[in-house]
Amino acid sequence: MLTLIHAPMSRSTRIVQLLEALNARDKVEIRIVDIPRADGSGGPDPKNPHPEKKVPLLLHDGQMIRESNAIMVHLTTLFPDAGLAPIPGTPEHGAYLSWMAYYGNVMEPVIVGAVAGLSHPILDKSFRGPSEMHAMLASALETQPFLMGERYSAADMLLASPFLWFRQAMPDVAIIQDWAARCEAHPSYAAARAYDGPLAQAS
Repeated sequence: MLTLIHAPMSRSTRIVQLLEALNARDKVEIRIVDIPRADGSGGPDPKNPHPEKKVPLLLHDGQMIRESNAIMVHLTTLFPDAGLAPIPGTPEHGAYLSWMAYYGNVMEPVIVGAVAGLSHPILDKSFRGPSEMHAMLASALETQPFLMGERYSAADMLLASPFLWFRQAMPDVAIIQDWAARCEAHPSYAAARAYDGPLAQAS
């Protein structure tokens, strides 16, 4: 049994989007919980089994799977027919895993650090900075529309997500802006927003 612990209009929305793209939303129970919000609303929900009361959390037969990139890799492996990830064991799948890890290991720390106004040589050396992150993405997109080539993948869904839900993070780099627009145009993005909209209004 698969259960997604989800808070509307949060980081877990991209997991709802992935379920839409995988044609698997009817195969996963979605359990709505509250979380602390930046505007001071919400709070830790006792119904949330996550050790830190965060989202997303995927429960697979009682086993907790945390962190967006791990959850997305797991789901694309469980539902391969949608073609949102290369076949496990292939060189292409290794490249896909690299992008999924890059999000958590580099992109999110860099974006959060920039928004918080943090600057320190150790941070710059460990994670690089926004300019290096933008250069990495732009280099991958110079000769292809998506990170893995001609076809949209879960890597695009994950790495474009901060630029789409936090527009202030969008760099003034045309090749990245165009890629983000292609990712936003994927039908799963609108479907996830449509799913979350009524839930957000009700909360």
